[in-house]
Order: sequence, then structure tokens, then C-alpha cells
Amino acid sequence: CSAIDACESSNGGCSAKAECRRTTPGSRACVCSAGHTGDGIVCIEINPCLVNNGGCDRNAECTQTGPNQAVCNCLKGYSGDGKTCTYISLCSQNNGGCSEFAICNDTELTERTCTCKPNYIGDGFKCRGNIFQELLRNSNTSRFYYHLEALSLRDIAGPGPFTLFVPRTDVLKGDPRVKDWIAKGVLAQVLRYHMVGCANLLYKDLAAVTNLTSLHGDLIHISYSQNSLVLNNNAEIILSDAVGTNGVIHVINQILVP
Repeated sequence: CSAIDACESSNGGCSAKAECRRTTPGSRACVCSAGHTGDGIVCIEINPCLVNNGGCDRNAECTQTGPNQAVCNCLKGYSGDGKTCTYISLCSQNNGGCSEFAICNDTELTERTCTCKPNYIGDGFKCRGNIFQELLRNSNTSRFYYHLEALSLRDIAGPGPFTLFVPRTDVLKGDPRVKDWIAKGVLAQVLRYHMVGCANLLYKDLAAVTNLTSLHGDLIHISYSQNSLVLNNNAEIILSDAVGTNGVIHVINQILVP
């Protein structure tokens, strides 16, 4: 007589995910394979994510990859290895994309607000100070700023409001009369002729007036020609409505001469 191997046929009636182990002749035990649980007859995969999020951080997603195997991935807005996830502050890098003159505040995951600092105006992504400061920040108007600084002209640094007509930088650099005005000591008068006090006039406002009095005292004549606003029948407004806290800047393509 020979002993009956209870595991010989059909894995002894055990689950395909189990090991059939001979015990005594004609008897066997079914033991679920690693990563599975059950009575051996029925074995199911263990999903580690069902208990304690699989050991992942509470701000991570646990994904089962096999029997009792899983990976941890930090949720959007967090960084780390999945076991430990740290909140990513949007404001911590490049001021959250806000203006350098704005305050960035994290509000919720993947969200933040941008608010212009005191003494600046704008939407938070673009913030402007007073028009005296803004002249330096724009290459089209920076030359005008340097001339004001050289002459210590600070009229437009006051509370305003002001409307400023600025000859583009290349125009100021290329006009030989500028050096002559400096030598004669009259450049300050010329520059003040480009400033209008007590008025914050946008392009649409300028279209409704015909004359303005400059800080120099002389009138600036405004006309409308070929879909453009023209000053003194000569200088065309080519860029407009750069609004600051104390006024507005318009860029023109010629120097106004009183």
C-alpha cells in the first residue's frame, strides 16, 4: 500500500493562489501564498492601501501594484516620497508669479492671491508706483527720467494727479537740440512743458479736449488726425495709459517745444 498524496490532483482542491501541503496520508493543508489572505480554499490579494493608507502620508495617494504591494504618490500641491509629503507654497518660488511689488498669499491648494503693496496700484501681477518711478522701469521712458534726475526735477513725484507726455528714449537721444538746451540751461523748461498738473487724463479723455496747460505755463494743443491724437500738430501719442498712483504716462514720438 502507498500513501495517498492529497495534493497530487488539482492542487488538492486548494486555491490557485495557495500552496497545498501534505500533512498525513490522504490529508493536506492549504496555505495562501505570500501577499494573499484566506482559508487556502479561497485566497484573495491583500490590498495594503485599505489599512492606514498603506503607510503613505495622509496627503498622498496609495496605489496597489500587486499582492500586498503598493506605491505612494504625493497629492497635487505636495512634494516628497509619498511616505512623507510636504505642502508646496506657491508663493515660495518667484513670489508666486506675482509682481515684485505685490504680496503673495497662499489661499488653498494650487491657489494664491496677488495684492499690490501699499503705494502701488494694479492687479497684483502688474503693480505700478508713482509715474516718476515708472519712468525708470520702461525703456521707452527711462531717458526722460535720467534728464529729470540730472536736473533734480521732482514735480511728478508729488501726490498729483499728473498727465505726462514723454518723448520716447530714442527720440531724446537722437535730437541734437537736447545738448543745446542743456548748455543754455533751458532743458528744465522743455521737460516741464511735457507735464500737466491736476489732471489724470487717459487717452479717451484727451480725445475730448483741445488744449491743456503745462507745468511750464504754455498751452499744449491737442488734435485728432488719421486715427491718432497729435500734440501741437507734430507729436503723435504712440503708447498710452500707463497708469501710476499719481497720474498717467503717454509716450510720444517727438519732443514738445514751448
